[in-house]
Order: sequence, then structure tokens, then C-alpha cells
Amino acid sequence: MPLATYEILGVNLHLVLPEANLEGYRTWIEARLAAGQGAQVVTCNPEMIMLAHQNPTFAQVLQMAELVIPDGTGVVWALRRQRIPVRRVPGIELAESLIQTSAQRGWRLALVGGKPDVNQAALQRWQAQCPQLSLWGYHGYFSPQQEVELLQALQEFQPQVVLVGLGSPRQELWIQARRGLSPGAIWIGVGGSFDIWAGKKERAPRWWRDHHLEWLYRLYQEPWRWRRMLALPRFVWRVLRDPSSRKGLGS
Repeated sequence: MPLATYEILGVNLHLVLPEANLEGYRTWIEARLAAGQGAQVVTCNPEMIMLAHQNPTFAQVLQMAELVIPDGTGVVWALRRQRIPVRRVPGIELAESLIQTSAQRGWRLALVGGKPDVNQAALQRWQAQCPQLSLWGYHGYFSPQQEVELLQALQEFQPQVVLVGLGSPRQELWIQARRGLSPGAIWIGVGGSFDIWAGKKERAPRWWRDHHLEWLYRLYQEPWRWRRMLALPRFVWRVLRDPSSRKGLGS
């Protein structure tokens, strides 16, 4: 399936044609795997875009990723300002869809991230839900020596899908540096999804998600994140001042 590329403040977002929804992205990933091609998938939000302006290394990772999808509500808003029909695709929902597909297709799946007990609980949850799933995991609190063991085991396992929950930007940087261990795999940073799968946290109720307020619910759960979320008003201000963000806005 073809991809269309649109820019927000210098960061490229990819929309699957003809309709950029979860099903479209999953189909793109399936086609990629069928062709023996891997990819780094970034679930992009305003915080990432603002960080890219401060961190050239992170900006390069976003530039090199084969698939950058609109996860954050602010990203969807910025694209719609350009009259681009788009909907939000939460990374956790794409990941869960791929877990189900992995079980159906016989793909090997790796879960890297979370505290040791969280990683173990996430593995148990998905193994119980999908008994036929070929699954391997390792926690995200590894020492340098443990990382050597992790990488050796990952290379031997050769998964088709790798879900990495180390938090952003660490997970995106880690994936970019390590994806050569399994070059034909799809690597996705999934942030705090492991805590939800392990039952340590809950996603926002459907009403909050449907009204684009999942970020506010997360702030309620984790008030210490308020400093990081200051990136959102700065992002809005930058988009409003950026002439290219008004592309297609006629009278």
C-alpha cells in the first residue's frame, strides 16, 4: 500500500492510502513483512516533534523511520489544519492488533521493556490470551552486561515483530541502534503499554478517548508528567505561527 508524506514543523508523518486508519497501517506492515522488509515504526506525538527541534540525533531517527504515524491528538489537529483527512491511531491499539495477527500468522513476537515484574505479567497475559503465540521477552531495566545477554537472545529468536517499551525518546534511539539484529522485523516503540498489559495502569475510559482527552487522563494518573506536557502548548503555538501549517486553508 502506498504512503503519503506530510510535514509538521519539519517532521514527516506517513499516511497509508487510501485511508490512514489502524487497518491500513496493519496491512502496510503485513505487506512489508511478506516482502522480507523490516521497518521502524514511530507513534508520533507533539512532544516528540518538539524534542526533534532540540535533539538532532532524535530528529534523525524520526527522519530515518520507515513509518511515522499520527498518535497524539495534537498531531492529528495539525494535519487537519492542512485539510488532510486523518484520524488518530493509538500506538497501543496498533500493537495489540499486531499481537493478535502474530498469533494468527505464526510470527515470532518479542516484548522488550517495563520493570521485570511488569514484563513478566505482560508476557503471561498475552500467552494466556493467545496460547499459540511464539513469544519472548526481556525487561527494560537492564545493566550493560544484561543488555549483551538480551541482544544475544533477541538475535537468536529472530522475531518478526519487536515491541519496545522503554519510554520516548530512549526506545526510538534504542531501536534505531539495535534493529540490525533482526533486520526483517517490524520494531515499534510502545511507551507505557507494558504497564497497561500487566494491569498496573488503566487506559483512559472510552469517553475520554473519543473526545481526544486521553492525554488529560494520563496527566491525572501521572501528575509528575506536567513538565513534559508543556510541550503541547508550545507545539500549538509553533504550528499556528508556521506558514506551511496553513497549507490548503482557503477562504
